[in-house]
Amino acid sequence: MNFIEDYNHPKNFRFDSFKFALKEAHKRNHKILVETGVSRGKQKLFFFVKKNWNDGMSTMIFSDYVKFTNGHLYTCDISKKNLDNARKFIGNKNDHVTFVNDDSVNFLKNFRNKIDFLYLDSLDGQFADASNHQLKEISNAINLLNLNSLILLDDKGDKTKLSLDFLKEKKYKVLNETKHQILLSL
Repeated sequence: MNFIEDYNHPKNFRFDSFKFALKEAHKRNHKILVETGVSRGKQKLFFFVKKNWNDGMSTMIFSDYVKFTNGHLYTCDISKKNLDNARKFIGNKNDHVTFVNDDSVNFLKNFRNKIDFLYLDSLDGQFADASNHQLKEISNAINLLNLNSLILLDDKGDKTKLSLDFLKEKKYKVLNETKHQILLSL
């Protein structure tokens, strides 16, 4: 899994969390990843979008992981522009990635595959309804998770409070916790 070191950028303060989570996913032979909220980058000039390492660039990291494991990433975003940017960032790894333009709650409600690794990162934490939104996401996904699934919650704090309480009630345990993310499993 040497590819992960390509993301060890000084501004990627989520790197250690992603590295830990994906090493754990690899130990568990995880192949099906689901991400809500894609790597959107940031606007540079009028039309040029560049990588935004502060966001962690999760779609790129996960696309490399599923290419490495011959798995598949399903990634959802409500913004077509964000999806287009993420497609550009991952380049030729599209064979292992399905992009879905939808609200993440609806996407997870209608998703029919089992999930090995779930990353919840839609609706940034500064929005008032972010915690309720993330709780709706995990409520819709909980029955799709395998027994050894991993759940990575982003924007730790007010956004993760309701979903973290919900998961702990379901007997999920924290495997790793950083300033920005929480990794859980049964």
